[in-house]
Amino acid sequence: MQTRRLRVGQPITPEQFEELTDAQLARLVPLAYREFFPGKDFCADGYFYLHDGTAWSFFKCSFLDE
Repeated sequence: MQTRRLRVGQPITPEQFEELTDAQLARLVPLAYREFFPGKDFCADGYFYLHDGTAWSFFKCSFLDE
């Protein structure tokens, strides 16, 4: 199986989320929001909350409410 290069704005599947490390997941988050990424253990549903209450989703690679 080939591993693809992780880039900002690239959605992933729940299976890929389980396989990736914190550092790899952080690469998918836009730079402006990386400081709010709490680590994989704190976003088990594939998303995490920013300081303003919005949620960033790894499966959409955007905000949940968009």
